[in-house]
This record gives sequence, structure tokens and C-alpha cells, in this order.
Amino acid sequence: MTTVPSGSRARTRQAILDAAVEVLSRNPGAPLGEVAAAADVGRTTLHRYFPERSDLIAGLKEEVSRRFREVRERARSDDGTGAGEIRRLCQEYFELGDVLSLIFREQIDLEGDDEPDWDDGFEAVVDRGHRDGSIDPELPAVWVQNLMWSQLYAGWNYVAEVGVTRHEAMRLVLRSMEGAITPR
Repeated sequence: MTTVPSGSRARTRQAILDAAVEVLSRNPGAPLGEVAAAADVGRTTLHRYFPERSDLIAGLKEEVSRRFREVRERARSDDGTGAGEIRRLCQEYFELGDVLSLIFREQIDLEGDDEPDWDDGFEAVVDRGHRDGSIDPELPAVWVQNLMWSQLYAGWNYVAEVGVTRHEAMRLVLRSMEGAITPR
């Protein structure tokens, strides 16, 4: 893991990473000049922080992992039902937006040490849902998790292709998830 600068250097670095997420999620082959322009910095400044494209991608991997850890921390709770926690996870993950696009389109490979642990506690959440009756007991945790990721992808794809609001797409994701995991 690299050392992260503080103060104005940290803000500039973060602006570059935020711009890279936005630009590269829409155009994986975008030149670094486009990322620099989106970050409102010059190419020289971008190269001071990330000398090569591979350095920027490595920085993005760290950034994406950090964002996923934060989402899990905000969404996870032992309170409420298992289905309620999955609903919160969907809402939090959906807010990652362009980050999900980078991952779903395999522009960022999160294999290795910094990889978010997608399964971290998910099986326990589904087990809790089975016990509290909020999740169909015939649905295994892996199935529910894959269903969640497919619905999140479908929601973001729907926003991009159809132009609906994120709020409307999120409503459809949640409705689909709830309909799919609720016991019959």
C-alpha cells in the first residue's frame, strides 16, 4: 500500500482519483489528459502523483477497496432483519456508481491483498434472514449475493441506457431484490 499525502497534496490526489473513476468508468481507454482535465489539473501534475497509467490504476484499486470497506461499515448492523441489512447493502453499494462500473466492466481487477472481501459476513446476514423469516430459506447465501450484484449492475445499466434517475433505478433494484428473496 502506498503512502497517502496529507493536506493540499491529499486533496489533489483525491481529485485525480475521483476524476479517474468518472472518466475511466465511461471510457476505459481515455487518455490521461482527459483524467487530468476532469480533475482540473495539468498533465504534469497528474504525472507527479501517478507517473504511469499503471500507477493510476494501482491508486484506483486502493481507492475502490477503501470505498468498499466504508460501505460495508455503514451498511452492516446486527439490528433488524437479514433482508433489511441486504437492503441497506444494496443502497450503499448503489451509491458507489461509477466505481461499480469500473469493476463490472473489469477495468479494475481487485484480486490480491487489497481486494475487498465481498463475502465478509454476507453468509451470516443471509443465515439471519433465514432464521428471522425475511429471506427464503431455500436461497443459499451465494445465490442471494450474486442476485444482489446482478441487480446493482442492472440498475446502473438502466440509468446509463434509459436515462432514468438514480432514485428510480434504486427503487427498481430494491423492489426486485425484495421480491426475489422474500419467502413465498
